[in-house]
Amino acid sequence: MPKTLTRTLSALLLGSLSTLALADSNAETPSAFIISPADGATVSSPVTVQFGLSGMGVAPAGVERAGTGHHHLLVDAQSVPVAGQPIPADDNHRHFGGGQTQVSLDLPPGEHTLQLIMGDQNHVPLQPSVTSDKITITVE
Repeated sequence: MPKTLTRTLSALLLGSLSTLALADSNAETPSAFIISPADGATVSSPVTVQFGLSGMGVAPAGVERAGTGHHHLLVDAQSVPVAGQPIPADDNHRHFGGGQTQVSLDLPPGEHTLQLIMGDQNHVPLQPSVTSDKITITVE
């Protein structure tokens, strides 16, 4: 192989590797957040909860795709689900396996906590965990 071609290929390879390293170092850390209602808000039922997500995508349950997951809403849950175990499906752990990004909840009057956690195609919390801050709302 001629020296010029070898140098050109080496330069291209080195440039590509540098670009990949830079893209990797600039990758956004995934985060989940509740768009609305705001923390501390007083609302009436039904409560529309809008989910936010950055640094990754949403895919329905059962679909294995790198860099994706689906939302689970913790309502008045005492703790975050155990890593490596499927997220329970009950009144405190709401599943959105269809890829939904909002829900309308009928909640009784009083104080309630809301928190999002992302799960994989099998409803297991992602590792590392992608959760929102826990917010508190008051339903009148």
